[in-house]
Amino acid sequence: MPRPVPEVRDASETMNLILERLEEMKAEDIVTIDLTGKSSIADAMVVASGRSNRHVGSIADDVVEHLKGIGLKGIRVEGQPHCDWVLVDAGDVIVHVFRPEVRDFYAIEKMWSGSKGRKSEDAARRQPS
Repeated sequence: MPRPVPEVRDASETMNLILERLEEMKAEDIVTIDLTGKSSIADAMVVASGRSNRHVGSIADDVVEHLKGIGLKGIRVEGQPHCDWVLVDAGDVIVHVFRPEVRDFYAIEKMWSGSKGRKSEDAARRQPS
């Protein structure tokens, strides 16, 4: 008998799952940006880096797989198969996964937050002092 799929209730639950998956997949320099009042496209944005095209693609695939696993529908993905920059549109949360040099070039954190955004607490703890 198939296991029941829980419903995603709000953006914070989606955000928590995304951050968990990014950490598990060893994404680097994870930043969250609150879009409340800045855009009608989403409530939040997450920006992270992968070490290579393959790592970027694997991170994005893992996030999508787990979002679908909790019953989120209508997920859209852009940027594959090149995987320099993969965007995952999870409705209330948009995820950007970049190779570091592509991320530096586009600097979307600065465009959306006016600064570097807010690093994930877990990611901040992993950063060397």
